[in-house]
Amino acid sequence: MNYRHAYHAGNFADCMKHALLLALLRALRLKSTPFFVLDTHAGIGSYDLTGPSALRTGEHRAGIDLLLDDPPEALADYVGLVRQLGLYPGSPALIRALLRAQDRLACCELHPQDAAALRRHFAHDPQVAVHQRDGWQAIRALLPPPSIRRALVLIDPPFEAPDDHARIVTAIAAARARLPGCIVAAWYPIKHRAPVHALHLDIRAAAISDVIAAELWLRTPLDPARLNGSRLLVAASPWRFEATAQPILAALLTRLHAEPGAGHALLRLTEE
Repeated sequence: MNYRHAYHAGNFADCMKHALLLALLRALRLKSTPFFVLDTHAGIGSYDLTGPSALRTGEHRAGIDLLLDDPPEALADYVGLVRQLGLYPGSPALIRALLRAQDRLACCELHPQDAAALRRHFAHDPQVAVHQRDGWQAIRALLPPPSIRRALVLIDPPFEAPDDHARIVTAIAAARARLPGCIVAAWYPIKHRAPVHALHLDIRAAAISDVIAAELWLRTPLDPARLNGSRLLVAASPWRFEATAQPILAALLTRLHAEPGAGHALLRLTEE
C-alpha cells in the first residue's frame, strides 16, 4: 500500500517494459477478433514528470528523457506514442491508446488514492473498467472475460511484499489455466542474479510452457539494494515477438546510461 509509481515513472525500467508492451499489443492488433487486456497493478494512468514526486527522484532523466530526441527506429513507435499522449503515459494509457472499438481493458489498483485517480482518468470510457482491488486476486476473478477469447495479462507489482517473487509464478500459471493461450507479461526487477536464477527454476518446475525472458541490465547485477536491470517474462508470446524484442533491447542499451558490465538478453526458459 505504500508504493507510489509517480516517484519512478519514466525510468529505464518503464521504458523497457512499455516498449515491449507496445510490441505485444501491436501483435494482438494484427487479427480483427477482439482482445482483452488485464493490467493487474495499474497505477494512476499517466504521470507529470515535472511534478514534485518525479522531481524528487529524477529517475526519468536516466530513462525517457534520453529517448525523446531522434529515437532509434526500434523505439520510434514507443517514443512517438509517449509524445502523442503527453505527460508520461503509464501502462493503462498506453494500452488504451491501442485498443480498437471491439477491445476492452480492465485495470486494477489497490491504493485508494491511485485507484480514484485512475477512475478519473478513464471517466465515462465504456471500453475501460477500473477496479480497486488486489491485482493478484483479479487474475482468477476477471479471467476469462465474457465473449472474448484473446487476452493479454500485464503483471507489474511493486515487489515490496516478500512473497511477490513467488506470486509471479503462481499468477502466470493461474492466468494460463483460466484462459489457455492468453499472453502473460510479468515484470521483474534485476538487482542481483540469485533471485533471477531461482525464478527460472520455479518457472520450469511449475511446467509453464512457452516462456521467454527479455532482460536489460545497465550494470553488472551485484548490488541487491539497487535496481540494476529489468526483465519481462512473457508466456505464450505472439508470432515474431522475439524478433521484435531483440532490436528494442539493443536500442535501449545504446541510449541509456549503461555502465561497464551492461547488457541485454532474450532467453527461452521453456519450450512451446
